[in-house]
Amino acid sequence: MHWILLTAAGLFEVVWARLLPHTDGLTRVAPTAAFVASLGASMYLLAVASRSIPVATAYAVWVGIGVAGTSLVDIVGDGRPSPQRLLALIALVAAIVGVKVTSTSS
Repeated sequence: MHWILLTAAGLFEVVWARLLPHTDGLTRVAPTAAFVASLGASMYLLAVASRSIPVATAYAVWVGIGVAGTSLVDIVGDGRPSPQRLLALIALVAAIVGVKVTSTSS
């Protein structure tokens, strides 16, 4: 269950990262409110997940999901992914999976 919460936390990280530019320096109310809500949800879920997952593992997976997800959204939006960028994204996902697989928590 905690791994599901950690995955959700990482997905909320993608949401807030994508919303940040739309806040216009936190001056636009609606995007800023959505940014703060998604940031809060991400942090809360990370905190809950880290109750049973070692914090170093939880943090690495959380950041990895955020980076990989945000990059994937950018690649899809750009429509022209370079082979180097795709290779780096594949390596990142492989590293996230490796951290999860070698974790001592269930």
